[in-house]
Amino acid sequence: MGKGRALLAAFCLVPTLGAAQTLQGPYVAGGIGANFIQETDLNPDSQTRLGLRLGNLGTGGNLAFNPGFAGVMSFGWGFGNGLRAEVEGSWRSNSLDTLSGYGALGHASGSQDTYGVMANVLLDLRAIGPVVPYIGVGAGYMVTNWRAIRANMVGGALRFTGDDSDGRFAYQGIAGLAFPLGFAPGLALTAEYRFLGTLQPQLQARFDNPTTGATVATGTVGPENYNHSLMLGLRFAFNQGAAPPPAAPAAAPEPTRTFLVFFDWDRAELTDRARQIVGQAAATARGGRTTRIDVAGHADRSGTPQYNQALSQRRAEAVASELVRQGIQRSEITVTALGESRPLVPTADGVREPQNRRVEIVLR
Repeated sequence: MGKGRALLAAFCLVPTLGAAQTLQGPYVAGGIGANFIQETDLNPDSQTRLGLRLGNLGTGGNLAFNPGFAGVMSFGWGFGNGLRAEVEGSWRSNSLDTLSGYGALGHASGSQDTYGVMANVLLDLRAIGPVVPYIGVGAGYMVTNWRAIRANMVGGALRFTGDDSDGRFAYQGIAGLAFPLGFAPGLALTAEYRFLGTLQPQLQARFDNPTTGATVATGTVGPENYNHSLMLGLRFAFNQGAAPPPAAPAAAPEPTRTFLVFFDWDRAELTDRARQIVGQAAATARGGRTTRIDVAGHADRSGTPQYNQALSQRRAEAVASELVRQGIQRSEITVTALGESRPLVPTADGVREPQNRRVEIVLR
């Protein structure tokens, strides 16, 4: 059982890459493919007559199976974030090839079936082009069924026979790829590898005399049961309708417009030209989708910073009043006084610069 646990742990450590295509709501899935059973140790119960007889024949023996069939059907639910949960039923069947060891038992016949129910949790990973990888783990209950297991020892002295079934806890790891089929919304082709292991079933077996048919020894064996399956299948998600039409592009926001109103030296009164510019700003604001009007007053550096701060405030208020007179709501206007802190043309202190004596009207 150590091999199975190690392999299942490897699935749990696969790094997630982030879900890219998610299922939301119910879905059904199914798949068929090939099943391979690892060479199986018999592990007889040493306390039974069979175990004692096998122990006398050699130190170990195992079963080798031919490639067989695997099928699975599942019903699941996608949570819309890449995670999925599902319940599955599955069937695996392999014919027996050889039973070796224990006095050189040779060619064998019969088959082993493994069937039952599992609960799985899966995660869809980031798409690689159109392909969506996914991984998952599961746990459940599986029945191991030996059907007409027969193997004769060399020389024909004894015949090993097994016809029994036993259910045990089972675990599995899943790694797959989903290929969405564009012509059928919600339908995807899947390709999967599944590892399935169970706790050792306890199966009745016996040694017969092939000539007389008399039972020589009976007891239980605990064969290992590790399955590797490669499957192709289909998955249909009920809520994956046709992709909605692309949303209409959002209208481009109106560009920010700025108007400059200039003042005479040491004055806060609007000139005729200044009123024209304020009028243009008001008309633009009324005709567009303006939601806010910023009015910022400025001054040159020809006075003290304190005086220029107050002067820039008076200039900004004068422009705001003119905007209101031109039909703009006062609640839409934000007034700011910046004094001489942000000159349009950098100058030394005390310099009169006409372009720095301004109010900026910004329509947003």
